[in-house]
Amino acid sequence: MSSSNGNAFKKIASNRRAFHDYMVLERLEAGIELRGTEVKSIRQGHVSFTGSFAAVEGGEVWIQNLHITPYDFGNRFNHDPLRPRRLLLHRREILKVKAHIDQKGHALIPLSVYLKRGRVKIELGICKGKGHQDKRETLKRRTADMEARRAMAAHRR
Repeated sequence: MSSSNGNAFKKIASNRRAFHDYMVLERLEAGIELRGTEVKSIRQGHVSFTGSFAAVEGGEVWIQNLHITPYDFGNRFNHDPLRPRRLLLHRREILKVKAHIDQKGHALIPLSVYLKRGRVKIELGICKGKGHQDKRETLKRRTADMEARRAMAAHRR
């Protein structure tokens, strides 16, 4: 991260499983409410997305099952690694997300965690579950693109 860049950005972790299991329809950025040593642990990359999702409850968006490993040097000030954490979104964004999630088969899934100007942000995706056939189509498209790139590279030589 360079200090001269006004939009400093450092990717901490990515949820690769989400791109395999879901089609991402829309993306949005949210802040996250953290406590104690959670930021230090995130900066070290100790984040796991396994089984994590977000839900709208009581007019607020909460992320569930996002595992942030307790900070090694945090002693009694450490936190519960799986506690629900509130996401920071504007009211209109929350209403928009709620409208999407209420549709059958849509879910709010965390896609990545990153630092933006020193603040921890989460990229959320409004996703729809992929079926077995959709996963095969994605794999076919990826291999076709790779073969096309190889053919173009071989032609240039």
